[in-house]
Amino acid sequence: MFGVGLPELAVIMLVAVFVFGPDRLPEVAKQAGQMLRKARTLANAARDELREELGPEYADLELRDLDPRVIVRKHIIEAMEDAEDDQPLLKKGEKPLLAGEVPPYDADAT
Repeated sequence: MFGVGLPELAVIMLVAVFVFGPDRLPEVAKQAGQMLRKARTLANAARDELREELGPEYADLELRDLDPRVIVRKHIIEAMEDAEDDQPLLKKGEKPLLAGEVPPYDADAT
C-alpha cells in the first residue's frame, strides 16, 4: 500500500490522533476515505475516456503502462529476449568457434 509499512502507518496514526484529537479523528478518516474514493473514480473516468479516444486497439490500456519506467523496462526486456534469439555478431572474415576450440588470447589486451 503506497510503500508504507506497519511502523510508518502506526506513526501516521499517532500523529493524526495528536493533531486532530480522538473526537474528530473518525470524521477526518471518513473525509479522507471519501477523497480517496473520489480520486479513484476520477482516475478510472480518465482512463476510460483515454481508451475511448484512442480506439479499440488500445482497449487493454492501463495508466501505469504510460509510466516511463514501465516503458523502458518493457523495451529492455524485449531487447534482451531478442538478443538471446540472435546469433552472436561476427566481424567480417571471422568464423564461429567450433566445439572445444579455445578463443584467441591477446596478452596485450589484458
